[in-house]
Parts: sequence; structure tokens; C-alpha cells
Amino acid sequence: QVQLVESGGGLVQPGGSLRLSCAASGSIFSIYAMGWYRQAPGKQRELVATITSGGSTNYADSVKGRFTISRDNAKNTVYLQMNSLKPEDTAVYYCNAFAPPHDYWGQGTQVTVSS
Repeated sequence: QVQLVESGGGLVQPGGSLRLSCAASGSIFSIYAMGWYRQAPGKQRELVATITSGGSTNYADSVKGRFTISRDNAKNTVYLQMNSLKPEDTAVYYCNAFAPPHDYWGQGTQVTVSS
């Protein structure tokens, strides 16, 4: 089992920045990749960014150049630095851990981009 706890969401103006954190605990040795997904009202959950245990990253086209995913292995924590935020980035952001064959999810954190 893997437990994920997210933090860092909130309200920010367009063009602003936020950093999300996701702390993992439990069977962390089994994790192959971690990532962030988001779900806006009335829409399906979508991938934002992922990072593997080897450090390879992948981003949705909509966030490339604005968001950066990183990890601190000593703290078992993954971060999502979000810059140049747009109103369309408004969503609940979920942390994910892929520990084959299982997927684990955090509780979600709200990000609202509005003036």
C-alpha cells in the first residue's frame, strides 16, 4: 500500500505561480512513477505530468514550458511547480503513484486561477 498526501493548492491570479507537493509513505520501494493529474468540472481527469524513478519526465502539451515536475527522494516527495497559470488550469489536482500493477491516488487539492 502507498499513501499520498497532497498540499499547496489555492487561489491565484492569472499569471501567478503555485507549487504542489505530494508526500508518499508506505511501500514506496514499489513505486515506478509518480505524477499529477487534474480534473476540471464536467471534464475527465487528465494527465498533467509524470516522473519515473529514473527521473524521466512527461508533460501534457497544455502545460509544457509552464509546469515543472520534480522529486526529492530523501523526502519521498514529488512537486509540481506551476508558473504562468491560466484560468483553464483551474481544477482539482490529484497526485498519483504507479506501483505495478497498482495505481494509488491522493485526495486531491483545488487549484483556482481567477482574478
